[in-house]
Amino acid sequence: MIKIKTLEEIELMRESALIVSKTLGEIAKEIKPGVTTLQLDKIAEEFIRDQGATPGFLGLYDFPNTLCMSPNEQVVHGFPNNDPLQEGDIISVDCGALKNEFYGDHAYTFEVGEVASETKKLLQITKESLYVGIRQFRVGNRVGDVGFAIQEYTEKHSYGVVRELVGHGLGRKMHEDPEMPNYGKRGRGKKFKNGMVVAIEPMINMGTHRINHLKDGWTIKTADLKPSAHFEHNVAIVNGKPELLSTFKYIYDVLGIVSDEEDEFRQ
Repeated sequence: MIKIKTLEEIELMRESALIVSKTLGEIAKEIKPGVTTLQLDKIAEEFIRDQGATPGFLGLYDFPNTLCMSPNEQVVHGFPNNDPLQEGDIISVDCGALKNEFYGDHAYTFEVGEVASETKKLLQITKESLYVGIRQFRVGNRVGDVGFAIQEYTEKHSYGVVRELVGHGLGRKMHEDPEMPNYGKRGRGKKFKNGMVVAIEPMINMGTHRINHLKDGWTIKTADLKPSAHFEHNVAIVNGKPELLSTFKYIYDVLGIVSDEEDEFRQ
């Protein structure tokens, strides 16, 4: 059952989402060769608690950490550990926060030092596909319209769209209806209405769309061990159109990136 949010609840969700956005900005300051993902996890937990929020992932479904940290061929749900990041790695950082009884949840894939040009392109196309999908999240469209747009945009670059993992509704629970696949057919699935809030999160592989689940019960890798990228935003429908609750601004401020990609989704 889809839970429609009031404008007041959407503003509370924006607060939670922005705590995650700021946390990812803090992480951006520290990502470099030699840093361990456990060090980054500690920074994130302390920052979230300093904002008067609770880490959204810690203890959720018994997950043991604040961040999901997934380098290179790991798609999502990787555990932070003591292995130092290496020059040329990429690392997907997925973060959640709970405040005022509402969740924020989004992700960004970072470059560690200088990465290969083909990997840069994977990150670029995956992030662009996120906004391609968000444009379809509007009153009158359906779940399949978002998935189709993401799939069409990424597959024309011969990338693999992960099937088993999807975006989701967001609210008082981390995972609510509807599921938001990154593939699909136009005009299929549940219809979008004002007040819906979702996490749209393309997970795109450089090679095959197939994945393998590791024995730890969480970590997921690409079947061909080629890199995977993951970007995620929290989006509400307000006045019929998509409105971003999260932002990559804090990341971009640290990395020196100038971008207007989010402007069309601000009301």
